[in-house]
Amino acid sequence: MKKTLTAALPLSFLTLSLMAAAGPAAAAEELFIYNWSDYTAPEVLAKFEKETGIKVTLDVYDSNETLLAKMKAGNAAYDIVVPSHNFVPIMIKDGLLQPIDAPKLSNYANIDEKWRNPEWDPGNRYTVPWMWGTTSFAVDTAVYKGPTDSASLLFTPPPELRGNIGMFKTPEEVVAVASIALGLPQCDDNPKDLKKVEELLAGQKPAVKIYSSEGIHERLAAGEVAMHMIWNGAAKRARDVRPTITYVYPKEGVLAFMDNLTVPKTAKNVKNALTFIDFMLKPENIAIQSNFARYSNGIKGSQAFLSPDLRDAPEINPPATVKTVFQPVCSDQAVKLRDRVWTRLFQ
Repeated sequence: MKKTLTAALPLSFLTLSLMAAAGPAAAAEELFIYNWSDYTAPEVLAKFEKETGIKVTLDVYDSNETLLAKMKAGNAAYDIVVPSHNFVPIMIKDGLLQPIDAPKLSNYANIDEKWRNPEWDPGNRYTVPWMWGTTSFAVDTAVYKGPTDSASLLFTPPPELRGNIGMFKTPEEVVAVASIALGLPQCDDNPKDLKKVEELLAGQKPAVKIYSSEGIHERLAAGEVAMHMIWNGAAKRARDVRPTITYVYPKEGVLAFMDNLTVPKTAKNVKNALTFIDFMLKPENIAIQSNFARYSNGIKGSQAFLSPDLRDAPEINPPATVKTVFQPVCSDQAVKLRDRVWTRLFQ
């Protein structure tokens, strides 16, 4: 998923508050959203407030791990959270989400058939799609002139890129992308395979300038690094500023994700949450979100509302030959090995 960390702010600080003239009664209607940073269009929230009279407050996080920890702590008063596909089953199993029975929503028919009944949520009992995309890396071709067809560029970079690379600081995605580069299965629980991943990441480490999952597209666009592990939508946003940025589809494959709208078990404004979810199933509304975040969505008819530069962007239109890998839910053993790799990397 996804994203640039900003301080958690109420919507009134992110976009013009439309509730001031609505009166005390309307102000009582609220919705609290917890989403990835820089991943929620202020325009779409303002439109929702105007049409419904429901005041939205937005808080942000930078990883699925942060979201899960917050939810498990039990003190998060949110009505909507946005986990990635492989964290949905974990949150369901842990009793952190409540059913929304998405097929009963008035705009459910707008969901593209390929995103209905997904493997991570059969029957869309708990989720509807938000944004989907891929995780790979992008390089500034003004700095690097060579081929961009292999993940080896990221993990064994040439001299002109060494010391000028940004990587995520989330073990889930870094280990997943490294596994793809090595031709290993996702959620591998073979210690010998994870040793290979550890060696690959340890060998890359001296070439890495920064490990961070925050401020990614800004960092790349500003030229602070010449190559960065990145989500496709963030790469598009970087290229909008710095045209020499190229999003790479390595021959080894790319990691794919779908982020989802869900309602926590502890939500206090369930009716308002369902109203927002149904609102986002309208093509014209989800298109506002896509145009802002620069990611694809799962709603039929939204193409007509996308900006032309996004509709045709290579970042959201992977070549037909590219292998996309959706990470499954990892076993406890696989997670333990993954976390051990990550801990050793920073010792």
